[in-house]
Amino acid sequence: MASKNIQSLAEDVRAGNRRALARAITLVESTKPAHRDDADSLLSLLLPHTGNSIRLGISGVPGVGKSTFIEAFGNHITSENHKLAVLAVDPSSRISGGSILGDKTRMETLSRNENAFIRPSPAGKTLGGVARRTREAMLLCEAAGFDVILVETVGVGQSETAVADMTDMFMLLLLPGGGDELQGIKKGIVELADIILVNKADGALENIAKISAQDYRNALHLLRPATPNWSVPVQTCSALQEQGIAEVWLKVSEFQKKLGPSGEITHRRAEQAKAWLWAELSDGMLMQLRQHPKAAGELTKMESDIAKGTQSPVTAARRLINIFLDRET
Repeated sequence: MASKNIQSLAEDVRAGNRRALARAITLVESTKPAHRDDADSLLSLLLPHTGNSIRLGISGVPGVGKSTFIEAFGNHITSENHKLAVLAVDPSSRISGGSILGDKTRMETLSRNENAFIRPSPAGKTLGGVARRTREAMLLCEAAGFDVILVETVGVGQSETAVADMTDMFMLLLLPGGGDELQGIKKGIVELADIILVNKADGALENIAKISAQDYRNALHLLRPATPNWSVPVQTCSALQEQGIAEVWLKVSEFQKKLGPSGEITHRRAEQAKAWLWAELSDGMLMQLRQHPKAAGELTKMESDIAKGTQSPVTAARRLINIFLDRET
């Protein structure tokens, strides 16, 4: 049973208290074992009040203008009476573990918007450009009444795929002039995209952006779409000039109207929930393995043997599993 403090925190989150929401996200992001039970209790209390949003993921190469786009996009969304939560995942400092870039400082107008909530989180050691507890943070934001959740990834290249496994619609932001090379992004991430946006389509780059958009449209004919019943649109926009932003939101609304009633978004979320379960099992079992008295004692020696080339990683892994399961004495 949840403690009174957790019950009170859940009520404050449901009431839309932004400080309570920030505290709740801090709690679920905590790596302290003592906080895990409270975090689980909080999520259990709030879970019935989640799921009523459109979940958007956005990725793109460094310098493509993700923060500028999100600010322009967010201001447009909130002007239409929507509440937007931005979960911005930044690269982490190896020394402090904290965020390096600090997206909140790069979205000054949006950060002052009463209908927007921005939460920067360090990526840590999590692969795929998202933070360890991004999924839980999304649920908390939904429980707080935000009906549009936008997850911005680190933006380090083709590893930016995990965000597609936790959102309804994956938006890929690209630079003009990519051409046939697709800016070094391999087709895997392009196949995951539900909409492709060529940003910085202004000034001298406007015509180049239009040509790039056509190149991407041609390339998409050779790729399998992420969602069979959705033709991936390729649009140009200028976040700096706030051009084409309203049209992007229209496409998001069209996506929601087309795939929502058909049950495809529900199906996608169900598959994502299963994947989340296996990710938690994997992380949890690995943590238990590292904390196992006998297995942890053997691990250091095995790592040394593997580095020297006197034992194969496959053999070492099987031995550790057997020790963990008490199959080996």
